[in-house]
Amino acid sequence: MKKRRLGNSDLYVAPLCFGGNIFGWTVNEKTSFELLDSFTSSGFNFIDTADVYSAWAPGNKGGESETIIGKWMKARNNRDKVIIATKVGSDLGQGQNDISKKYILKAVENSLKRLQTDFVDLYQTHVDVADTPVEETLEAYDQLVKEGKIRWIGASNFPPERLITSLVASKKHGYPSYQTLQPLYNLYDRENFEKGLEQICLDNNLGVISYSSLASGFLTGKYRSEADSGKSVRGGGIKKYLNKKGFTILKALDEVSEQYNTTSASVAIAWLIARHSVTAPIASSTTLDQLNSLVNAAKLELSNNTVEILNKASGWN
Repeated sequence: MKKRRLGNSDLYVAPLCFGGNIFGWTVNEKTSFELLDSFTSSGFNFIDTADVYSAWAPGNKGGESETIIGKWMKARNNRDKVIIATKVGSDLGQGQNDISKKYILKAVENSLKRLQTDFVDLYQTHVDVADTPVEETLEAYDQLVKEGKIRWIGASNFPPERLITSLVASKKHGYPSYQTLQPLYNLYDRENFEKGLEQICLDNNLGVISYSSLASGFLTGKYRSEADSGKSVRGGGIKKYLNKKGFTILKALDEVSEQYNTTSASVAIAWLIARHSVTAPIASSTTLDQLNSLVNAAKLELSNNTVEILNKASGWN
């Protein structure tokens, strides 16, 4: 499988990233291992997580996803074969988001311990905190890169102006520079990324690893009414998609998936993979059948006509 370069880094990843937000939440450790085994045996090498995953599940405190991934890598002895991305900054019990230097230097040690590794391939600022100077955050990363604890850095959930300010600061002070952006982006949620962030990523050669690539599962086609929300733990998040725009997109996905004899999920992911600005969309699955749809997406080459059908159904301008 042809790998794609993340920004200007030396990290090369398959065009699909497994989202680790489900580990320790909707799937247990045993199932997590099975999914990761199947994912990597299919030729994929990129796994995304965060220190805050999965703090929202009853009985959890955060760090559960990193812990499971760490146990899996140790059991498989495959740390050198996978690219691990994690994030820092979300509220992990401290009462607020925090991307200060002091906090980052402490948080990375906890992530490394849970992941049972000496370094993180891609360390990402999970959320922007406007009151924290970008220089302070980047200074922390500069120290961690020099110490060998992180290799490259990325940003997530950044507004355009703060992303640009960070890139300028890195160049000015010689700090590490963000190589990736992790935005909310999918067939339904297009405007925010395409309007304000996409061109910045293209101009600065940032790798884009989109999250919520299937719009909380809506783009799989299994949620077509509010009554369907009970089909999974995450079903409660699909109500906002049940409107004219959402149904128009589902109709287009139905048409294209029938044409290619595949699933709506495969088509939705394949559309992202085909976007010139996207390096590797992030998606997760709780079963091996769901995982097959994701894996098949990387093999699906959509025609220009097919892409246009999806673009028209999901367009925002």
